[in-house]
Amino acid sequence: MSRFDLDPVAAHTPVEIDDQPYDAAVLAPVVDRNDEDHLLFTRRADHLGEHPGQMSFPGGGAEPIDDSLLETALRESAEEIGLGSEEADMIGQLDDIRTITEYAVTPFVGRIPDREYHRDGNEVAEIVVLPLAGFLDSANYEYERRDHPYYGEMVVHYFHVDGYTVWGATGRILVQLLELATGFEAPERVDRSQV
Repeated sequence: MSRFDLDPVAAHTPVEIDDQPYDAAVLAPVVDRNDEDHLLFTRRADHLGEHPGQMSFPGGGAEPIDDSLLETALRESAEEIGLGSEEADMIGQLDDIRTITEYAVTPFVGRIPDREYHRDGNEVAEIVVLPLAGFLDSANYEYERRDHPYYGEMVVHYFHVDGYTVWGATGRILVQLLELATGFEAPERVDRSQV
């Protein structure tokens, strides 16, 4: 039985980034299904200009109407998957990350009900719930080093679970969540402030 210990997430003091032109926020939604923890992802629509077809957590860019980045994450989750803000039991916040699209992304972690969610067909191709056990199976994990034109050498994490691949910015967020809330240890350290 695979479960998160979310107490370290609740106690975590996040590192914030304030040097990017754009702000965004995502929700890493934890779902209890069949007495095991799962994570909910969206697969981005193929026609989107940024990161088409990639797996991501619900979220997006901050808007002037948002009073906080948490509000951004919840508003975007409502738009993308139909999650009511009152349905999310917020646990904590992870470290901000930079993306290649010049966003500082603030990740939040919360538990949400195991129910059928309805995707925004314009932005979301598919809503996918994947088991925590799949991310903890070392056979499903790999990484590679890449040279980035601005940030130099970096490590890219790949998780292959149930026919889906989680990587990129979402992979970096996932690594920190797994390290805080499970026994997972990434074999290669990576500076999360980099891309």
